[in-house]
Amino acid sequence: MMKRKKLVPYYYIIPGLFMVLFFVYIPVICNFIYSFFHLSSYSSTKVFAGFDNYIKLFTNDTFPIMMKNNIMYAVISLIVQVGFGTVIALLLESKLTGRLRNVYRNIYFLPALISLTAVGLLFTFIYSPDVGLLNSALRAMGLENLTQSWLGNSKTAIYCIIAMSQWQFTGYITLLMVVAIQNIPRDYLEAAAIDGAGPFRRAVNIMIPLVKEQLLVCSIITIIGAFKLFTEVYSTTSGGPGNSSQVLGVYLYQNAFLHDKMGLAAATGVLIFIITVTISIIQIVVTKSGKV
Repeated sequence: MMKRKKLVPYYYIIPGLFMVLFFVYIPVICNFIYSFFHLSSYSSTKVFAGFDNYIKLFTNDTFPIMMKNNIMYAVISLIVQVGFGTVIALLLESKLTGRLRNVYRNIYFLPALISLTAVGLLFTFIYSPDVGLLNSALRAMGLENLTQSWLGNSKTAIYCIIAMSQWQFTGYITLLMVVAIQNIPRDYLEAAAIDGAGPFRRAVNIMIPLVKEQLLVCSIITIIGAFKLFTEVYSTTSGGPGNSSQVLGVYLYQNAFLHDKMGLAAATGVLIFIITVTISIIQIVVTKSGKV
């Protein structure tokens, strides 16, 4: 009887375990296997291809462009979303914001609630060369020589998409950091204030060290998001003009559902999986959860 009672909690885990198994781990394993085959959506025939899909992926002229765009997106997001977001969070939790603190929090977080596709369409209008808000603002300031087709120019397209993402997600990271800062024991800050530490020294010497784990988690979320980038690019440029704004996520989608190269798409998925898992393992090792 006692043995049966001890097993009861494990029975409740079984449904969740099966869901994770069938919807996460088995698809990952299947995708890994498919990456070694030539596959088509219109045929059940599988032709073993060895590493051919991986060779095509790594030797494709678009591969360096995709890696550069994904890495650039990650670096800029780290600086803006995590760096600038942390500064905003520190300001929101300071006395500077006063009674309007909650209003500011909502204003910063609001863009994160909007659908990615809707944001993509919104910024397509903003970047429009003829009636777009950006070019209209430049003309109003007498800077007509700077106006251009922002998403139609191969030199500016990816930067416009990155800027759009920073506008949307900085508030989300800010909110995560605000929560972490609120969990800092007030005793530490009050003791530092009594010892004569000003707001800047309290932020640098007490707050940031005590929220470093959350800071690292936010960094990892941002980097992983950068390598899973899809909707922002697909809803604005679809990787163009040419392949100037191409990224791994869009390349995977286009090969799978537009060019019917399921094996190549699977190989791209495996590459994204390896990159994101590697970054996650680094995060676990570096953060050493539980230690401050």
